[in-house]
Amino acid sequence: MASVIKAAMIGGGSWATALTKVLTDNKHAVNWWVRNPDSRKALKEHGHNSRYISSVHFEKNSIHVSEDLIDTIRKSEIIFLAVPSAFIKITLAAIHPQDLKHKLIVSAVKGMIPQENSVMADYFHNHFAVQYSNLAVISGPCHAEEVALEKLSYLTIASQDSNTANLVANMLRCRYMKTNTSDDIYGTEYSAVLKNVYAIASGICNGLGYGDNFQAVLISNAIEEIERFVKAVHPISRDIKDSAYLGDLLVTAYSQFSRNRTFGNMIGRGYSVKSAQMEMNMIAEGYYASACINEVNKKYKVDMPIAQAVYNILYQKFSPLLEVRLLSDKLK
Repeated sequence: MASVIKAAMIGGGSWATALTKVLTDNKHAVNWWVRNPDSRKALKEHGHNSRYISSVHFEKNSIHVSEDLIDTIRKSEIIFLAVPSAFIKITLAAIHPQDLKHKLIVSAVKGMIPQENSVMADYFHNHFAVQYSNLAVISGPCHAEEVALEKLSYLTIASQDSNTANLVANMLRCRYMKTNTSDDIYGTEYSAVLKNVYAIASGICNGLGYGDNFQAVLISNAIEEIERFVKAVHPISRDIKDSAYLGDLLVTAYSQFSRNRTFGNMIGRGYSVKSAQMEMNMIAEGYYASACINEVNKKYKVDMPIAQAVYNILYQKFSPLLEVRLLSDKLK
C-alpha cells in the first residue's frame, strides 16, 4: 500500500467523526459513508457534522461524503467501521464477501451483534470471509469528544497480524493521539464490550445515590469480572491492568462523556429502559451487550454478579434499588 492510504469511514456518529478527524489530520483522504442526509449535506457544504461534534471542521478536499456504501468501499483500501453494533447487519445488508476481498477491516464498534452474540472480528470472518490477518480492533481508553478537542489520548490496535496492527496504529498516531498494538483481538474486543455493561452499572448506582466509595469497589470488582471472562473465552497471557482493559473501563465508567453511564444513571433515577433510550441522542452499546454477554456466558458460566445484575435490571425488569442492594453483599 502507498504511504497515504485510501481509507473509508462507515458511520456518521461522534466516534466516526473523531476518527475521521485523526485520519485527515494525518493527510489521509477519507471516503466517508454517512447515512443521515442532513449530516451529509452539512459535511459537503460546510465541512462539519451537524449532528455530532459539530465543532470539528473538515477541509472539503480531505473527505468524500457519500450515501453509496458499495462505492465508498470499492474506492478504499482500508475500511473503518464506527456504526452501532445493533445496526451493523442492516448497514451491511447489500455487501457481499467479494466487496471486502483484499480489504483491511478495522472495527471501532465496541459492541456485539445482537441475536448472533458475535464480536466484530468473528462476524466479518464468518459472514464475509475476511481473513483474521486482515482484521483489526480499536480499543480505548478514548472518548470521541476529547479527541475532537485534541486532548492527549491513547488507542490500542489489536490484530492477530502484527503488520496489520502496526499499519492502523501508524495511520492514527499523531500529536494528540498515541497508539499501542496488541495481538489480543478477543480480549480487547470482549473487554470493550463488557466495559459498557459496567458503565451502565456505575450509572445506575450513581442514579440511586451511591457515592464514590461504593463506585471504587464496584469498578474494582468489575475489572476482576472482565479478567475472569476473557480468560475463559480466550485463555492467553495478558495484563488486565493495561490501558486497553482497565483504562477503557475506568474512562467509560467515570467520564461525563460516557453515554453508557448516562443511560445507567437515568435507569437508576427511575426511567424505564424505553424512555431512557428515547431521551438519549446516542446509542448505549451496553444495553445490547448485556443481553449478548448473558447468552455467551451460558456456555462459560463465569461468575459475573455485576453483569448479571445489569441484565436483571434491563431485561428482567428487576428493581434497580433491590438488585443493587443484593449486589452490594456480593462485592468485596
